[in-house]
Amino acid sequence: MTYCLGIITKYGLVMAADSRTNAGVDYISTYQKLFDFSQPGERAILLCNSGNLSFTQGVLTLIRKDLKAQEESNLHSLPTMYEIARYVGNKIRQIQEQDRSWLQKDNIDYKCSFLLGGQIKGEDMELYHIYSQGNFIQATPETPFLQIGETKYGKPILDRTLKYDTPLEACAKCALLSIDSTMKSNISVGPPINMVMYERDTLVVENKLQLRLGDPYLVKTRKWWEESLRNAFDRMPNIEWEHYSPDSHDNVELD
Repeated sequence: MTYCLGIITKYGLVMAADSRTNAGVDYISTYQKLFDFSQPGERAILLCNSGNLSFTQGVLTLIRKDLKAQEESNLHSLPTMYEIARYVGNKIRQIQEQDRSWLQKDNIDYKCSFLLGGQIKGEDMELYHIYSQGNFIQATPETPFLQIGETKYGKPILDRTLKYDTPLEACAKCALLSIDSTMKSNISVGPPINMVMYERDTLVVENKLQLRLGDPYLVKTRKWWEESLRNAFDRMPNIEWEHYSPDSHDNVELD
């Protein structure tokens, strides 16, 4: 399992991913899940992936082959982000058609998904969640973030914090806390954490970061966040209980 997320605001785009693909008492493996296919000055293209590793690697291999061969349809030739999302979806279907039946025979989970974010010169920024079936949805100002993988532990902070006008630096901190909260609750998500921050209309990804296990900033952030949560919890007003006398004959029903 892994956890990836993308955040889009009127100021730009933040995408982040952990690197863990398997976890157990004696086996942990890591693979990069966030990839930059940008063409500086022309387009910024970012991809995150989760799910069956052989399928996601197969999709990325097909994408790279098309770029190397300069096929008519590739990440650098398609004119809109929507068409790139359809292109990636078709690559997923291609790998699924080749290998799905063989994995099904052994009851191996073959599902995978991608986050696609970026901007093409002359177009608006866009962020997509591309499903295992090849179809996709797009983030909107009302829903400015998308997640794939182990999503539930990192979602509350996104719901409570993010808006379409949230500054990019705040989005990056929120993304990091979302991943750290997930790592705290689920061993199947872990470092290194890769993150990028893209500023709208620059058409180049200048801000990149990788945080490894034990990174001082990651340790300091986790400590600060946990202390802040404890302080907020301690200041929370006590519950105002309803009190009943022991000899009361009233029946109290709790729904």
